[in-house]
Amino acid sequence: MSESYYIDGMTCGGCVSKVQQVFEDLEGVEEVSVQLAAPQLQLIKGVIPELSLVGEKLAAVGKYQISASPMASTLPPMPAIGKAKKADLPPMPAIGQSKPALPPIAISTYRPLLLIVGFIAGVSLLAQFPFSDLNGGLWMRHFMSGFFIVFSFFKLLNINGFANSYAMYDEVAARWKTWGYIYPFVELALGVLYLINLFPFWTNVVTIVVLGVSSIGVIRSNLNKQKIKCACLGDVFNLPMSTVTIIEDVGMVAMAVVMIL
Repeated sequence: MSESYYIDGMTCGGCVSKVQQVFEDLEGVEEVSVQLAAPQLQLIKGVIPELSLVGEKLAAVGKYQISASPMASTLPPMPAIGKAKKADLPPMPAIGQSKPALPPIAISTYRPLLLIVGFIAGVSLLAQFPFSDLNGGLWMRHFMSGFFIVFSFFKLLNINGFANSYAMYDEVAARWKTWGYIYPFVELALGVLYLINLFPFWTNVVTIVVLGVSSIGVIRSNLNKQKIKCACLGDVFNLPMSTVTIIEDVGMVAMAVVMIL
C-alpha cells in the first residue's frame, strides 16, 4: 500500500526534481512519485526513514519541509476560543444557494507573457515599415519566428526545470522525458526556419504537429482543473496553467494552417 506525505516549499518543476532526487538517494526507498499538488509525495515501494533525517536532507537542497499530514503553514489561523465575533465569521450561503465561485486568476499574473507576446507582435509589424504595402502573411511569419526564438530562449535558461514542468502535462514528455530536453531546440529551429523562410511548407507542418500534440495535454489539464505550472516560458516565471495557454498553442497552430493555405 502506498503512503502519502506533504512537502512544504515546492513551487516549480525544479523543486520537484530536487526533492525527487533526494528520495531516490535514500536507502530503503525504491520508488516514489513527487508532484506540486498535495499530497506532494507518494511512496510507491520501499520504506521512508525517520522524517527528521529526511527533513535534514531536504533542508540541504532547499527550504523544504516534510510531514505526514498537511503543513500547518498552509492552513488559516484558528481564532481563539470565545473571542470570535459574528462579524469575523464568513457569511453562510442561503439554503439552496450555490457556494461562491473561486476568484479568477488575476490578469496581472500573465503580465510577463502578455508583454513578451505584445513586443513580438509590435516588432513583427515594424519590420514592414513604412507600411506602404502591409502583408498579413509576412507579419505572421515574422511573429512566429520571434515567438519560437524568444520562448526557446527562456526554456534554455533552465532546461532541466522546463523538462520537469513540461512532463507534468504534455502527452509525449510524460511518457518520454527526453522530449522535454529536445523541445526547446525544436522551437529554436522552427524560429530560424520562419525567419529565413526556408522550407516554409514543412516548417508549418511541423509546427502544426508539435503544437497540436502539445495542445492536447494543455486542454486535458485545464479540463481536469489541475493546478500546475505552465512551462511556456520555461522555469523563469511562475505562470499557472489556464485558458491563456490553450489560446497560445491553438493560435500558433491556426496561423500555421493559414500560412499553408
